Amino acid sequence: MSADPTQVLAFETDCHIFDGCGFPAPGLHSFLFEPLVGDADSSVYFNKTMLLALLGSVIVIGFFWAAFRKPKVVPGKLQMVAEAGYDFVRRGVVYETIGKKEGEKYVPLVVSLFFFIWMMNIWSIVPVAQFPVTSIISYPAVLALIVYVLWVSLTFKRHGFVGAFKNFSGYDKSLGPVLPLAMGIELLSNLIVRPFTHAVRLFANMFAGHTLLLLFTIASWYLLNGIGIAYAGVSFIMVIVMTAFELFIQALQAYVFVLLTCTFIQGALAEHH
Repeated sequence: MSADPTQVLAFETDCHIFDGCGFPAPGLHSFLFEPLVGDADSSVYFNKTMLLALLGSVIVIGFFWAAFRKPKVVPGKLQMVAEAGYDFVRRGVVYETIGKKEGEKYVPLVVSLFFFIWMMNIWSIVPVAQFPVTSIISYPAVLALIVYVLWVSLTFKRHGFVGAFKNFSGYDKSLGPVLPLAMGIELLSNLIVRPFTHAVRLFANMFAGHTLLLLFTIASWYLLNGIGIAYAGVSFIMVIVMTAFELFIQALQAYVFVLLTCTFIQGALAEHH
């Protein structure tokens, strides 16, 4: 409770400008949720983000199962949409990056990653849910780790230990005296920085986008008092603009993640010169 009973707490829903309370700005607390099941102090609990991730997985799996369980030569509307999405990732990402011959076996993985990430992002603008799962770093980190393990294992499988080392280190004897320094930088970049940025790129974009949406949404409510109503209208327009922009960013970030995934795979399969 506030020490002064006349002051309204900043996080209360009836807090408006000119009411003696501060602006309830979003922050890290906006990304923390109480467990729905279990205790946060224990190692086993289930919260909102986990529920959204589970529901998202069920939706993606259910969508493709419903679309392809009884495929037809002349597809219906659902099958047509699913085929268009699948074909976009297969031809526009996998084939373009890895090639048809080598890339075909990786199509299921890349398609799954794309639609799973996209669904996790879309939760940000779904009423009631209103939270992008990928704005919690653990989710992008696990997805990036899966890609990292695949990339490293493929590199060793295709080139052997020596060839993989050359692949990771960018070994080029023509560099002469600077070769050790160049190899060290390449090893650090490939084995440490690359997987880190792969995860952080998705996380940071969704974290920032959700924060901006929260900022303008809270501001729209906070300004609904007196002369502030005029500014509340402007803030609400920004909510609509940011929501439309987030729709684009959500799909774009899913695309960028799988595009980088395919780039890593292509690098693992390519011959080192």
